Amino acid sequence: SPRLCCSFRRSHVQDFHSASEVQRRAFLSFAECLDNSLLQSYHATLERLQALYDPINPDRDTIQEQSVSDAQRLASEERVLDQLRPILDQANFNCLSEDALAYALIVHHPQDGVQVQVNIDHYEYIKYWALGQRVGPLSTQLSSKAPKGLYSRTPKTPVERRYFKRVVMAARPRQAHMVLKCFKDIPLEGLEQVLPVVKVRTSRFDRTLLNTMLLVSGGVIFVNVGMVVLTDLKIGTSFLLLFFAGFMAFRTWKVFAQRRKSHSLELAHMLYYRSTSNNAELLGALTLRAQEEHAKEVLLAHSFLSRHAAEEGGDTAYPTDPETLAQVKTQVQAWLLEKSGLEISFSLQRALTNLQNLNRHSAEKASKLKLFQEPA
Repeated sequence: SPRLCCSFRRSHVQDFHSASEVQRRAFLSFAECLDNSLLQSYHATLERLQALYDPINPDRDTIQEQSVSDAQRLASEERVLDQLRPILDQANFNCLSEDALAYALIVHHPQDGVQVQVNIDHYEYIKYWALGQRVGPLSTQLSSKAPKGLYSRTPKTPVERRYFKRVVMAARPRQAHMVLKCFKDIPLEGLEQVLPVVKVRTSRFDRTLLNTMLLVSGGVIFVNVGMVVLTDLKIGTSFLLLFFAGFMAFRTWKVFAQRRKSHSLELAHMLYYRSTSNNAELLGALTLRAQEEHAKEVLLAHSFLSRHAAEEGGDTAYPTDPETLAQVKTQVQAWLLEKSGLEISFSLQRALTNLQNLNRHSAEKASKLKLFQEPA
């Protein structure tokens, strides 16, 4: 966000460019040049991406001029994803591997009350990108009141979970359209819960617990009520057993239906409260995030490389040897750890490439401007 960028720049100026007013103004001028360059570049990127996505946008509110076949839609979706990958990479999202997806579909955390059934054959493709892996307490409750009951498995203190701060999901059910969504605070074992076209299922623990409760309560009812009815009303044993079996079957169906309904409501709450953006809105949000991450990386590379060059003798050229770059990368990551309290991997090589491209673009622009201003 702009507010975050302003805070980042203030901290940057205080740490690296506060020695003199000349340094401060030079850095702010460099940052302004960077903003102008990235604004034009990423605005053009977003326009191209929106132009590709608009014909297949399921949320469009205008009349579609021509129908799109399923094969054409699938090809357009692949082109959109191809254009989106470098944006996700610059926004520091990592594509999750097929092994991670398989793990999420197979393994279920014992604290997850809601479990879903996913049939991979019902999808053309499923792709995940994740940002900000954390290990810590993650509350599974989305409502203000915690569930109370003898058989509630939700702990009073949230357990340690491995989760992602942001997860981008692109999935396409067969004979349907692509679904693009972003979610926050999604545990690794709960990735399948954000997929479309899933069925809520009752876990093995819940099935065992409910069947045991029904069996015990049914036996008590049969002993205390059934035997009295059999003795007093002279009802045949076969008829009584048949009636009791029908009653227990109906009660079992009712209990499991209520449990599935409760889980479906909890899943709907999770999708509502943890969803951040979807479809066309997500394209704009990802482009903006990529632009901000691009700017931060270039500013960090510029400041640390310039400081290192000044310490080595005042050479204005950025160092490119691997040993120096590894040393500067370590310094950047230590600074990020100090400021954020998080271990952040910094891609110095990418930042250096972007910095060099910016300097080359600025030099070309200044050269053209000088030629334009010279008298004939």
